[in-house]
Amino acid sequence: MTATTRTPERPPAAAHPLLAAALRYAANGWPVFLLGRSKRPVALCAGCETARRERATHDPQGCPCLTCHGFYAATTDPQRIAAMLRAVPRGLLAIRTGLASGLVVIDVDPRNGGTASLHALIARGFTPPTRYVRTGAGGLHLYYRHPGGIAIPCDKGIRLGPGIDVKADGGYVVAPPSRHPDTGRPYLWADQGTPMKEAAPALVSACVADDRRPAPVRPAGHPVPPRSGGAASYPDRLMATLAARISQAPQGKRRVTLFGCARGAARMVAAGQMTSIDAYDQLVAACDAAGWPWAKTTPNAIAEGFAAEGVTL
Repeated sequence: MTATTRTPERPPAAAHPLLAAALRYAANGWPVFLLGRSKRPVALCAGCETARRERATHDPQGCPCLTCHGFYAATTDPQRIAAMLRAVPRGLLAIRTGLASGLVVIDVDPRNGGTASLHALIARGFTPPTRYVRTGAGGLHLYYRHPGGIAIPCDKGIRLGPGIDVKADGGYVVAPPSRHPDTGRPYLWADQGTPMKEAAPALVSACVADDRRPAPVRPAGHPVPPRSGGAASYPDRLMATLAARISQAPQGKRRVTLFGCARGAARMVAAGQMTSIDAYDQLVAACDAAGWPWAKTTPNAIAEGFAAEGVTL
């Protein structure tokens, strides 16, 4: 009797290195999504890009596309998470912050003075011990529970001090165990089991300043309409500042300046202080007033700046 030779079975494909963490975050109720390798949101698909370019009615929150529209694609659905990782296998895992996840994250960047600012915040009771992450760039992400009932806008080094960013409503953070695109070092939980605390009242007050109106409760897919700027936020003044930066940008630095200004405007859009169309039009008007030649790079730089903050036109 001739012995049959059995072909060895192919071993199952290894699970994606980010999958276990992504599913754990989702189980906590933290919606996750993927960024590109540069920490920017994944490029829009052809259909969504066309809708953005033509300014067609297109709800990013309700869009069924797997990875389009930055944090609007964030989900807690395990099947969608697995599909995202298959679609962007080299991407960085990110968590949507704000009311959507119940998280407020304080991002400490020592390269920009964050260490000294953090010590000042600790002394004032703004940042009690909580769960935290050591970032791949050598900084810290302090995770706090969102108090709910009020929208906490994102902020970049203005309200809490140099080197301290707020990642809350309209924001996101890169999550462990993603690796930083520049250093190659992983983001790591480093809290040794410290429980996550609720954001301190002093911290919340500093973040929202005089704009403490309750966040409206709206069905998913219905973005918050634009609000008028209060004494704390001054969106008109900030837009004027951005326009001044554009007017002063030297030749050769225009695109990077416009990209940064677009990110600043997009954060106001994400906070509900203006519409994306108004922000876009004001940035274009600033470029025109500065005498910039109209070129493809102008709208592209604005769109990329918006996309970096998860905002679409």
